[in-house]
Amino acid sequence: MAEAADKPLRLAIGQMCSGDSHEVNIDTVTALAANAAGQGAQVLALPEVAGLMNANRKVAQTQVVEAARDPYVDACQALAAQHGIWIHTGSTPVLGPDGRFLNHATLIDATGAIRAEYDKVHLFDVQIEGQAPIGESKRYAPGEASVLAETPWGGFGMTICYDLRFPYLYRALGQAGARVIFIPSAFTVATGRAHWEVLLRARAIETGAFVIAAAQSGTHADGRETYGHSLAVDPWGRVLADVGEGAPKLALVDLDLTLVDKARAQIPALATGRDVPLRRV
Repeated sequence: MAEAADKPLRLAIGQMCSGDSHEVNIDTVTALAANAAGQGAQVLALPEVAGLMNANRKVAQTQVVEAARDPYVDACQALAAQHGIWIHTGSTPVLGPDGRFLNHATLIDATGAIRAEYDKVHLFDVQIEGQAPIGESKRYAPGEASVLAETPWGGFGMTICYDLRFPYLYRALGQAGARVIFIPSAFTVATGRAHWEVLLRARAIETGAFVIAAAQSGTHADGRETYGHSLAVDPWGRVLADVGEGAPKLALVDLDLTLVDKARAQIPALATGRDVPLRRV
């Protein structure tokens, strides 16, 4: 960990407007990876459903396969090895053991090897005023565990989109030693305008970690609209990068990992929390 703290991390955030086929999205990620590597990035972070965004259930069932056979993950492994860069794939739908999809994230190292995998734990089942209900659990099964990946820069926490609203998940990752927490997302426009930045900054402040939130942006082939504004936030809650709207786009940030220890030393909330009973009066 001391070695990691002494080395800055150059990270690229890729913002996308993913389409309804693996092929079109692989083309986009191929260009983003080349651009990121060309600017000296050591890690490329991609958004939720970067590999495939297709609301047509019948068609999606013909496209989605097990993670070990997924064409998007395979392509990201090849790109990581080609460019010598770590890739956080954001997520892509893969086939789970019960026949439902999993919203699946993969962390790939600079040799192309898979270092960690995470399935989205909290599914987006909501009713936003004025909009049709959104029920992610109709198609997806939830993941069963949080994931902390050990890397040359320290612990990387893996979460996805709606997980953002469950702070206990981030507290656990922070207490386990996460220095960087990924929150790839495809936020709706309504919730993005109201909640996106404030929630991301809160998670960074609470954990004393860097938060990296690559996002989808724009109107997608399947008709959905997403908010954009991919963000990088430092452990003090300062926004280091806001990619704005539109895609594809790339932003580079240099993370001073010593800020994690400094923030946690000044406000040791991860170490001093107490579990107390609730008293109803």
